[in-house]
Amino acid sequence: MFSKNLVAASLQPIVLTILSRGEAYGYEIMQRALDLSDGQLKWTAGTLYPLMHRLETKGFIVSLWRPSESGPRRKYYRLTRKGETALAADKKEWLDIHSILMKLWGPELAMT
Repeated sequence: MFSKNLVAASLQPIVLTILSRGEAYGYEIMQRALDLSDGQLKWTAGTLYPLMHRLETKGFIVSLWRPSESGPRRKYYRLTRKGETALAADKKEWLDIHSILMKLWGPELAMT
């Protein structure tokens, strides 16, 4: 399981990346993160929705309500151009940090 600090730091880039592949509603985003992490990222609504509100306030995403085929309507989220720019910056930062850690640990130690 990942530490709370690492999960908190990675929420924005993970959500923005998921939305870069197409619009999604909250539960769908949580399920994609869970699937991609082989069950390690178990977000709750209390974790995800405050982030979604912050991302929307920043203009990184927009939302709209749509009817659902199986129940009440759902709020779908979509990445904006500003969100694409933020995602590109997040990617660069994470890759830079990864590069530093790989230099420190070496490729043979990275997976131990």
